Amino acid sequence: MSDSSFPLPPPTFEFLVFSLKTQADIRLGLLPFGAEGNEEQLDLPAARHVIDLLAMLSEKTRGNLSMEEQRLIENSLTELRFRFVQVSETTAKEKAAAAEAAVADAAAETPSAS
Repeated sequence: MSDSSFPLPPPTFEFLVFSLKTQADIRLGLLPFGAEGNEEQLDLPAARHVIDLLAMLSEKTRGNLSMEEQRLIENSLTELRFRFVQVSETTAKEKAAAAEAAVADAAAETPSAS
């Protein structure tokens, strides 16, 4: 074990939800992580997995949470699902635009048969 002077937060349900939410945000490329200058770490399958874990946790704890805990997990899931759809759509549009640009570049470089 390391002798870190940084105190760890207490192991609470809220901390678990925030930890999973942060992991999903990082995988969606919404929070920069790592050395400066690194490209964003977009990983949609990993983001989907973390969102699914949070949904499973919500289902398994239903009826056993305080009102605040239930609201926290539901709001986190709603926000993450919305962001996942946004990032997925943006990524698909960017890929389509890049493919169109590549086709246009290839057509411009090909000599015409006249």
